[in-house]
Amino acid sequence: MPELPEVEITKKTLQKHVVDQTIQDLQIKNRNLRYKIDNEFKNKIVKKKIVNISRRSKYLVFLLSDGNYFIIHLGMSGRLLIANKKQKKFLDTSFYASHPAIKKHNHVYFLFKKKILIYNDTRRFGFIKYYNSKEFLNCQHLINLGVEPLSSECNFAQLSQKIKKYNKSIKNVLMDQTCIAGLGNIYVNEALFLSKIHPERNSLRVDAPELKKLLQAIKDILKKSIRLGGSTIKDFHNSEGKIGSFQNYFKVYGRENEKCTRSRCGGMIKKITIGGRASFFCNICQQ
Repeated sequence: MPELPEVEITKKTLQKHVVDQTIQDLQIKNRNLRYKIDNEFKNKIVKKKIVNISRRSKYLVFLLSDGNYFIIHLGMSGRLLIANKKQKKFLDTSFYASHPAIKKHNHVYFLFKKKILIYNDTRRFGFIKYYNSKEFLNCQHLINLGVEPLSSECNFAQLSQKIKKYNKSIKNVLMDQTCIAGLGNIYVNEALFLSKIHPERNSLRVDAPELKKLLQAIKDILKKSIRLGGSTIKDFHNSEGKIGSFQNYFKVYGRENEKCTRSRCGGMIKKITIGGRASFFCNICQQ
């Protein structure tokens, strides 16, 4: 599943290609995504201009010229393809570009004057939903999300106050989208390693200096991943169809039974399951 950096990169690509473009037509080949696409979706968005695309957690938010919205969540395997009508060449904004998109999984076509935006999803765990301006204020997918980790609102005071409400492993707290929005398994593993915090440690036992270090690690890792085009796992590609390179800098993720990268540590990377997710950590320097 794409995490915050990968969705952010997709957003930036879409901003370059479809913002300020009017949706001339919509073709729905399959409404049965994670949630069935509204029968009136086409009538609600055709002839409207996309005036902005933003990201909230792992959701892409499209603002239309009439003040209404639709959101896209990519789920496990969703991808957005951009085609030039004349050249018929596709730009895959996802991270799976070495695996060509199979046409039968093209479920929705957004047609613009010169381009086509295609929603392709093999497993159909993603979805597309429409909201009018009032409904959007209470969108069930967005209303309970925590702070964005790269925002100024995500600071030590906020996080230390928030974390007191939990009594579970620090790994599960960071994965909880009501605490910090958009963090996923890869980046939580890496941030905990940089902070020397064991993923199973109870969140109430993370002291102030450790929490400050953890917060800085989260921000640094996300910024670095975005700068490097995201993480290419299982042949993921970034928004420009190039291989993301952050995976080359993984310290623990996917490195089970390898030596710790800290030169004076001497530990080994171990793998356990926490909250149904694989967790990687050093058995010596993460306590």
